[in-house]
Amino acid sequence: MSWEAFTHSIMGRIITEKMDERTPLITTVRIAPPRQRYTHNIVRRFCTVALGSSLIALVVVFLLPVAFLPHHRHRRPHAHDSAITYSELQTILLETPKEEKAQEWSKYYTAGPHLAGKNYSQVLWTQERWEEFGIKADIIAYDVYINYPLGHRLALYEKKKTKGEVDSWKVKFEASLEEDVLEEDPTTGLDNRIPTFHGYSASGNVTAPYVYVNYGTYQDFEDLINANISLAGKIAIAKYGGIFRGLKVKRAQDLGMIGCVIFTDPGDDGVVTDADGVDLYPDGPGRNPSSVQRGSTQFLSVAPGDPTTPGYPSKPGVPRAPVDGAIPSIPSIPISYVDAIPILKALNGHGPSAKDFNKFWQKNLGLGYKGVKYNVGPSPDDLVLNLVNEQEYVTTPLWNVIGVINGTLPDEVIVIGNHRDAWIAGGAGDPNSGSAALNEVIRSFGVALAQGWKPLRTIVFASWDGEEYGLIGSTEWVEEYLPWLNHANVAYVNVDVATTGQVFGASASPLLNKVLYEVTSLVQSPNQTVKGQTVADVWSGKISTMGSGSDFTAFQDYAGIPSVDFGFSANVNDKKAGAVYHYHSNYDSYHWMNTYGDPGFHYHIAIAKMWGLFTARLAEAPVIPLNVTDYAIALDGYISQVESKVDSAIIGVQSEDEEMEARARPTPASPKGDLSDLKLSFKKLHKAALKLKEVAQAHDSWAAELSEEAGENIPWWKWYSKIKLYYQIRRANDKYKYLERQFLYDEGLDGRPWFKHVVYAPGLWTGYAGAVFPGLVEAIDDKDYGNAEKWVGIIEGTLWKAYGSLK
Repeated sequence: MSWEAFTHSIMGRIITEKMDERTPLITTVRIAPPRQRYTHNIVRRFCTVALGSSLIALVVVFLLPVAFLPHHRHRRPHAHDSAITYSELQTILLETPKEEKAQEWSKYYTAGPHLAGKNYSQVLWTQERWEEFGIKADIIAYDVYINYPLGHRLALYEKKKTKGEVDSWKVKFEASLEEDVLEEDPTTGLDNRIPTFHGYSASGNVTAPYVYVNYGTYQDFEDLINANISLAGKIAIAKYGGIFRGLKVKRAQDLGMIGCVIFTDPGDDGVVTDADGVDLYPDGPGRNPSSVQRGSTQFLSVAPGDPTTPGYPSKPGVPRAPVDGAIPSIPSIPISYVDAIPILKALNGHGPSAKDFNKFWQKNLGLGYKGVKYNVGPSPDDLVLNLVNEQEYVTTPLWNVIGVINGTLPDEVIVIGNHRDAWIAGGAGDPNSGSAALNEVIRSFGVALAQGWKPLRTIVFASWDGEEYGLIGSTEWVEEYLPWLNHANVAYVNVDVATTGQVFGASASPLLNKVLYEVTSLVQSPNQTVKGQTVADVWSGKISTMGSGSDFTAFQDYAGIPSVDFGFSANVNDKKAGAVYHYHSNYDSYHWMNTYGDPGFHYHIAIAKMWGLFTARLAEAPVIPLNVTDYAIALDGYISQVESKVDSAIIGVQSEDEEMEARARPTPASPKGDLSDLKLSFKKLHKAALKLKEVAQAHDSWAAELSEEAGENIPWWKWYSKIKLYYQIRRANDKYKYLERQFLYDEGLDGRPWFKHVVYAPGLWTGYAGAVFPGLVEAIDDKDYGNAEKWVGIIEGTLWKAYGSLK
């Protein structure tokens, strides 16, 4: 019998004996006077204690390590059933997912509205399906503060003189605020379809002149101020893109504006546009002119989750904080570009136009062919905009569905998840392409369970609720279970949007890079140009840094758990390969997905296979397959990247990328501190990163040796070697498991203490995009070089802490 099989057999019997529910909890014991069996009581007691201690030592030193010894199984018999090899598990995960099943799940999830906190029947359905697959699942509820739409209006009024010379205001244009019902796309015509609105937008009825503000970045507003465009008391008209929508509203609010309207400009759709001769949905892959992007306007880069319970779970009866500074105080609504055209054309000839500003204003002006001149205004005295936004704010339950496969090791856990809620009846791309893939992953693991498989590590499956409003379901769950996650969670694997196109992309903690490269090389690509190509073969290989915008945020940025997020998207700069994705629109529907996004659902299945293999690799490898060397190399690269910002500040020249990034943030005040001293301090960071790389390489080499030993057969009589290997693997795995936690800083980032990670966070002024060393970078951007040196010290401390954890 192999070493792996022997240890698992012993473990199976121990667990079976300990967990047998038939074992009596209470036993009646008859009491009688003790018999004097030995005359030498002292000797008897000594022998009893010695024998008992020896037995305990034997169990602790030998039996328990053997029982819990991690094993990468070639063959793994169970006490109660036949088992499967790891190779057989991989085969199951590659062969079980089926396109027709993914289509079935997608049809169900997208058949009706499922806003956060709504459609409890879908929650129960998800739980029931998972349990049918053989996975025990529970529903975890949180009471959260969110809004639901009651009504809205957007009308352009024009002042007219009547015969009696009395001024009166007449409606010049009334926006429909509706997406067209399409005969070809059934869910677009549902009676209970969800209106266009913004999550966490403020209620209000405001009438005022309006100003076009480009993308609504910080510097866009500064450009308007510098051009003497009056903003206070007016309504902002902004394009989607560039930064998170909530930050557009925030800046307008901070400048005294009283409302914000946001539209999607087809200029941002690449070459898949009406102006380029592309047919529009449903007749072609171009954007339907009436499509509207809903979405949250919570100030996500300050803190995600329920804005009334920052840092603690939203359970019934908990104290509630005020929402000031967390969500907008002015009304906002999203509109289609077909509704935006009359409003923008009414500004033609009023105020400077985009061509009078810098190059950032002249980017992707997609409505010029419709007669829009992109003048900024303000609107003339005889034109005003009436914006009405009625929202109902409630504290209501949200429901996460949590499934578990218990593993042999109770303190090493893999969590994987996708959110279920959507702004619309559809959501075939966001999020339910991921939901369909997750169901296939769970169904595949259920097949393995039925064949006797049991993972080495526990696997937790999550169907999150409330992600769209502000990552609520996952954030509240992480906040509630933080102590356990800190102790046990090895990694989090997220898939939000599984597919909306053909181009694979990923973001990850560098600890997980090698696993990602490995699993992408095991799955056949649906778009092969050469027979047999894998996803890795047709992928650029680029792995982005972690930012925000999906459910990995609380794991990576708050709890210090290495995370990954991946999926396929469209390339709208290629007419042959790209279809415009109708993000957060009614046209993100099953019909769109099966016609343009992923006809045949082949990319859904590719993601399901990769997701399952990724999870299995993390759950089954005796030595956790993380790689610290990749992290150390990435960290030194990040240090050089930030150092280049300092160099740019010294010479007073910005690169094009730096100039573009600067558009999102405030213009810094006068410098504080010494820039030369800050430059010198980077030597300490490079030194610490170099030392971390040295110890990381040593640890990864040692781990590789242990992994090789774990795959060998060790004869039973070499029990000491087994015990030694067990403790070495446990030690190596603990170092891997806790490495990411070394980069947490208890006090958090300046001005946003919820974010604890010193390496990764969303950009403060971008919202979604990942920033590296955010505390340091924000201090440099503010020209507060003294504060930047403080952050150099904090970062250096975490680097040495990580170094010490690997020694």
